[in-house]
Amino acid sequence: MVKQLIVGDAMHELATTRRILERLPEEHMTWKPHVKSMTLGGLATHLINLLNWQVAIFLYPEFDLSTVPLRREALDRREDVLEEFDANVVKLEKLLAECDEKTLGEEWTLRNGDHIILRQPRAIALRTFGLSHMVHHRAQLGVYLRLLDIPVPGLYGPSADEEGK
Repeated sequence: MVKQLIVGDAMHELATTRRILERLPEEHMTWKPHVKSMTLGGLATHLINLLNWQVAIFLYPEFDLSTVPLRREALDRREDVLEEFDANVVKLEKLLAECDEKTLGEEWTLRNGDHIILRQPRAIALRTFGLSHMVHHRAQLGVYLRLLDIPVPGLYGPSADEEGK
């Protein structure tokens, strides 16, 4: 039952994330609301990176941030974002289907070199480092869309753009 809840939660959040990625306006992929903000394309690309990291939670016993580039080149086409997102969802679904509750309970470590950021069971790491982190940046993406006057999809119910529909 625990695995079923974890898988259901993950699939729901990933489907919801895809709905907002479908709205990416290609003509604004280099736009950002503030000098300290990521570009729209950079934020969408970060959501893909978070999905890659969710896959890593099930492939490896730890993830070392010091071994990955700080910033990946931002994707600038919605089609490329969706293609990579969908391919990684398939990978994660497969890994989740193959794991058992013992695997979900195994310790997983996030580190930056010698500094341990977190050490948690895989299931909790998936929710905190993976899904909750993704939800946070997905919400930022919703703000970007609102500021660009792009209709925001409802994520946990209808949005202001969908009310009454």
